[in-house]
Amino acid sequence: MKAVTWQGIHDMQVTEVPDPRIEEPTDVIVKITSTALCGSDLHLYETLAPFMEPGDIVGHEPMGIVEEVGSAVTKLRAGDRVVMPFNVCCGSCWMCDRGLFSQCETTQNRDQGTGASFFGYSKLYGQVPGGQAEYLRVPFGDFMPVKLPHEHDDDRFLFLSDVLPTAWQGLKYADVPDGGTLLVLGAGPIGDMVARMGVRAGHRVISVDRVPERLARVAAFGAQPLDLDEAANVGGVGEIVREATGGRGADAVVDAVGMEAHGSPSASLVQKFVGLLPDAVAEPMMKKAGLDRMAALYTAFDAVRRGGTVSISGVYGGAADPIPMMQLFDKQLQLRMGQANVRAWTDELLAMLVEDDPFGVDSFATHHLPLSEAPAAYSSFQKKEDGMVKVVFRP
Repeated sequence: MKAVTWQGIHDMQVTEVPDPRIEEPTDVIVKITSTALCGSDLHLYETLAPFMEPGDIVGHEPMGIVEEVGSAVTKLRAGDRVVMPFNVCCGSCWMCDRGLFSQCETTQNRDQGTGASFFGYSKLYGQVPGGQAEYLRVPFGDFMPVKLPHEHDDDRFLFLSDVLPTAWQGLKYADVPDGGTLLVLGAGPIGDMVARMGVRAGHRVISVDRVPERLARVAAFGAQPLDLDEAANVGGVGEIVREATGGRGADAVVDAVGMEAHGSPSASLVQKFVGLLPDAVAEPMMKKAGLDRMAALYTAFDAVRRGGTVSISGVYGGAADPIPMMQLFDKQLQLRMGQANVRAWTDELLAMLVEDDPFGVDSFATHHLPLSEAPAAYSSFQKKEDGMVKVVFRP
């Protein structure tokens, strides 16, 4: 089959790889009909390169049609339509019983000191073959795949794999009070969706980005757009938000940017340098001395009101990031964060999508491309070219 494989920094290729097969009686094989490109995939494209190996199949936002089921699978059969959460989780361990599917004890990567495995996401998270491919082996077939109706095009349900649950959890963690102000940093796929959900929940939403097309998308859904570069010329995001909120700041902030924020040139240089080192040297450096680009998080700490909440959905990977503890303590901030526990939210969200399209998912993707164009799409997405916000590949 054809699959998108990592071959080196900034080098994604569509190659021929062996077809997946049933390995455990609880497995299912899914023929992929749609699979998306995620902002987190860009971390593999460059920053997390030391944890990748040539030939790794990437992608963690897939859906499709069940092709084959293992002998122990009872809830699915060939021909069923399913979407897969990016967390590889068993559904029955101590963590899964508590809805912490991103911490599944069955697939935890104890050798790396990380939580549950993910599809297509490096040695840090299990090196499980990903979903930017023609077929995918899915473990725990009676729990993981979310069975879908056959009505509606793929885009109605595809984003249950990551975008919708990640944004939903980010908003839940933000705990915005009724009538409160939510500041969303970043209007990429997750930030865009958080803004949409916040508006629908009745919050005042201020959305920050530096790409005009992305700001136009959130504005069309009812959020107040704030250009990052223009804000820098008039005192910064924090000052503008305080002026708009009686001098206090936002009740809650969602950081939907993460480790590769603009405005952190020193950390960016360190990341690029470490990425060029041999893996045996770079891996321990990333784990023990790695630095993220922290501009977005610092902005969140500044712009949130005293006693407010910062919800972190953007991915961070550093181990030596400087955190302004005095500011956090003095402002009495609450922090909530973590990989989305996708399967905790899918049933609730699916029920909404079957009846309606409350978050505009039918038109959420900006680009639909064949899998063969994936290498060029990675490059354009990283550079934020061509109005690219969300890409869906059709294998």
